[in-house]
Amino acid sequence: MQRRFRISVDGQPYEVVVEEIADAGAPTAWPASVAVASAATVAAAAPVKVDAKAGDEVAPLAGTIQSIDVTPGQTVKVGDPIVVIEAMKMKTAVHAKGAGKVVAIAVKVGDAVDTGAVLVTIA
Repeated sequence: MQRRFRISVDGQPYEVVVEEIADAGAPTAWPASVAVASAATVAAAAPVKVDAKAGDEVAPLAGTIQSIDVTPGQTVKVGDPIVVIEAMKMKTAVHAKGAGKVVAIAVKVGDAVDTGAVLVTIA
């Protein structure tokens, strides 16, 4: 049996098809105790509270800071890499959403951050 799901990775939506494979070649049903969230349920989930201000670049996911690719006073353009976060052995580059000068770096390599944590301030 195949089921279709919609997932979001770094805010980018993807549709995936998942096929259930039975052990002895016989099809099996999903246990009634398994809850499957619909796209509407996921979209209705409460947003993460962010205490960011204008110019703050925030962590898109919880993880550990692997590298900081900017320095205070550096000029950045939209899309420039600013920080790399590792979560579950996967590295995610965080890119500048705005252009300007880096006025503050709120994290250091090795810091654990939560989703929405302020990483860098650009003015």
